[in-house]
Order: sequence, then structure tokens, then C-alpha cells
Amino acid sequence: MPDWIHAVILGVIEGLTEFIPVSSTGMLLLAKAAMGLPNGFWDTFNVLIQLGAILAVVVLYFQRLWGVVVRLPSDPQARRFALSVLVAFIPAMVLGFLLHDFIKRILFDSPTTQCVALILGGVVLLFIDRVAPKPRRNDSMKIPYRTAFGIGLFQCLAMIPGTSRSGSTIVGSMLLGVEKRAAAEFSFFLAIPTMAGAFVLDAWKNRQQLMSIHSEIPLIAIGFVVAFIVAMLVIRAMLAIITRRGLAPFGWFRIVVGLAGIAILALHTP
Repeated sequence: MPDWIHAVILGVIEGLTEFIPVSSTGMLLLAKAAMGLPNGFWDTFNVLIQLGAILAVVVLYFQRLWGVVVRLPSDPQARRFALSVLVAFIPAMVLGFLLHDFIKRILFDSPTTQCVALILGGVVLLFIDRVAPKPRRNDSMKIPYRTAFGIGLFQCLAMIPGTSRSGSTIVGSMLLGVEKRAAAEFSFFLAIPTMAGAFVLDAWKNRQQLMSIHSEIPLIAIGFVVAFIVAMLVIRAMLAIITRRGLAPFGWFRIVVGLAGIAILALHTP
């Protein structure tokens, strides 16, 4: 199979799964393993194309985000929103920097860990969908700092591939009293600095490799564009599903994929 098809497939998976609570990292790693792609470039590729998904959030929420930027000097509420996102980002920024090499070297090479995390995460989504406390916060742009920091701590769980960044932040938000649609939107906003930070850190750690793969830049461009287009479609659909049906559809999806992954691994184990 040509590499450009691999790039399209991974771009579609990134766009489909980045903002729904099913773990884009876990799905990408399992897809990479299923297609027999080597470590190294394709691991970096999976991080770089996340920028396409980030751009989708910026485009869809441009009016609201730009309004915040314009009002920052004069509007305390705009500054409060920006600071709440920053506060939520800090835990992942610190732990991601400290544990980056361990995560990439150990956890990214463990498909079994990823499958188990998918299944356990699915069970958690089904459970939280039923027992989450009554929401006290209905506006994603008015999250208190303490709540934002708690959401940021939950986001750190997503450093285990298969856990899901959006799943961790949405579950954490709901447990902390945020309404599920507002939780999903705050997860989108938090994704911007988190994914941008992951991109910068991974690009810096792999700067020598990136300087030597000029011939692979078209593959990255393909994955970026595909991820952007697909993510644009998925974000709106996800909000509609969460509003109408909650987290259960995503929980069952995770469980099915995780079990299928374990079955495939068992068949290929000598």
C-alpha cells in the first residue's frame, strides 16, 4: 500500500477521534501497528497532523475566540476565560515535559496497554453517563479556576495511550459539576494549547529527524489536511450526540474496539 494512502487513513482516524472520547492516540497507534508501519517517522507523523485538528477548533470557534482576544485588555470575563484554559493546561504541560521520553519509548509501543485502556475508559464513560452529579456550570467560558485545574489533572490521565484526552477532560468536567455540552466545549478549547504544546515538544525532540525527512513533508501535508477536514465535520456531530445521547455511544465503541484489538493481538501471538 503506498505511503500516501497510509497518510490519508491516519489523517481520517485523527480527525474522527481527536475530539470524541475514544482516544485518537490509541486508535492511531493501533492503526499504525495494523498497517505494519515502522516506529520513528510515523509516530512523529501522528503528532504533527494533530495541528490539522487544532485548526478545525480554531476555525469553528473563531468568532468566540477572537472576541476573547479582542476583549482581553478591557474585559475581566475574557481574561478569566483565558486564564482558566491556561490553569487547566499547566498540569499536562509539566508532566508532559517530564515524562515525554518515557511515554514515547514505553507506552507507545504497548498495543495491549492501549486496548486495555480503551476498554476501561469505555466502562468509565458508561458509568459516568449514569451517575454524574447534577451540573452546576453550563457555560464553557465561565469555568472557575479551581474547577479548571481539576479538569487539567484529569487530562493528565490521557498520557496513557488509549485513555483519551477528550474523554478524560469531559469525564473530569462532569464529575466537577460541568454540564456535558459545556464540558465538551471546554475540552475543545483546552485542546488548543495542549495539542500545540505536544506538537512543539515532539518537533523539538525530533528536530534532527525532521530536518532529514524533506521527502516526507508531502505525507505530513496530506495527513494535516485530511485531519482538518474530518475534524471540522466531527466536532459538530459530537456535540449533537453528547447533547442527545450522552457518552454511552462512545463508551460502547471503545469497548468494542478494545476487545477487537485484544482478539487480534491474541491471534498474532505465537
